[in-house]
Amino acid sequence: MTAPGDARARVLGKIRSALGVAADGDARMQAVRERLETHPAGLVPARAGKPKAERLALFVQMLEGQGATVVQAEDAADVPELIAAYLREKNLPAELRSGTDALLSGMPWDRVPSLERRAGPAEAQDGASLSRAVAGAAETGTLFLTSGPENPTTLNFLPDTHIAVIQAEDIGGSYEEAWDRLRARYGPRTLPRAVNMVSGPSRTADIEQTIIMGAHGPRRLHVIIVA
Repeated sequence: MTAPGDARARVLGKIRSALGVAADGDARMQAVRERLETHPAGLVPARAGKPKAERLALFVQMLEGQGATVVQAEDAADVPELIAAYLREKNLPAELRSGTDALLSGMPWDRVPSLERRAGPAEAQDGASLSRAVAGAAETGTLFLTSGPENPTTLNFLPDTHIAVIQAEDIGGSYEEAWDRLRARYGPRTLPRAVNMVSGPSRTADIEQTIIMGAHGPRRLHVIIVA
């Protein structure tokens, strides 16, 4: 019987042979090191280079075009009341699950005593969740959500309604800017285990090309941008 390691070595050997490269090629290893250290940018669309006000408008436009709803808050202190208003508008229970993110935890939740907020990873019975996006890319209206106890990944996918908060200053034009923000926040080569990129509620058109919302995750995405 062939050992799994031997089979893997043969497959990789055939690939290297077809490419005409060696397993320990110094030039190839140096190219990999340079790429990891310099983070070369890809092709960035022109719309990603808009001034701040236009960039924010593009971010909102892109999110709404993909089925999300967006509101802007003048101050983080306004967020609890905006969330309560959204849940009332959608005729949803005044309760949600969130992590321990410092920005979210420091908000004046006592202003809306009717809103029940539970901490921790999402559970099957949770109807709504709240998480913080640490970066955004205006070019596609994409939220960057990092995993960890402060923002458990389950909040992004399990509840039917997902509410995300992002600060306007964390919205860049391109994906490259968003990744640079994450590197600056967490340090080189120390990113969280998962970075989830979300641009709208879950949807699919696999069956007869009919759009079905919430097929693989939340059917609603509500984004609050804090100035």
